[in-house]
Amino acid sequence: MDRKSINNNALAFIALCNEYCQALERAREADRDNFVASMLRLLPRIYISASDLKIDSVLEDAYIDGKLEEDYYDAIRRGVENLLGPDDTYLEVFEEDMKYSDTPIAASISEGLADIFQVFYNFLETVKDVPEELVILGLIAVKEDFEVYWSRILCNVLRALNQLRYSDV
Repeated sequence: MDRKSINNNALAFIALCNEYCQALERAREADRDNFVASMLRLLPRIYISASDLKIDSVLEDAYIDGKLEEDYYDAIRRGVENLLGPDDTYLEVFEEDMKYSDTPIAASISEGLADIFQVFYNFLETVKDVPEELVILGLIAVKEDFEVYWSRILCNVLRALNQLRYSDV
C-alpha cells in the first residue's frame, strides 16, 4: 500500500485516541470541572474524526486484539467514578430496553468513558510499532466498531457530561 493510505484525518484520529487515553489515565489527579470540560472538548472532535475516517478498503478481516486487562479497565472506570461522585449516574433514554420498562434505566458516565477507553487502548496497543498495512486494518476495525458500538456510547456520555457542566449555570 502506498503512503497516502494513512491520511491526515487518520493521523489526527490516532492522536485524539492517544490524548483521550492519557486524559482518562490522569482522571484520578484531575479537577472535576476541568476533566468534564476536557471531555466536552475532546469527545466531539473524536466523533467527527471517527465519522470522517476514510480508509482504502482491503480484503483482509480487520480485527483488534483485546490488550486491556480487566484490572486496568476497572482502575480507569473507578478513577472517573470517584472524580464525578454521585454525578456519575444518569438516566439513559436511548437504551433499547427502555421501550419495555416502567422504570428509568441508569447508566454510568465512568463506564461509558471506560468502554471507549478500552476501544482506544486496544487500538493503540495493536497499531504501535507495526507496518502501515496493520495500522490500516486497525483503523478499519475501530471505524466499524464506531459505527455499531461506541458512537452511541460517546453521544450518550456527551449528553450527560453536558448536563453536568451546564446544570449549575
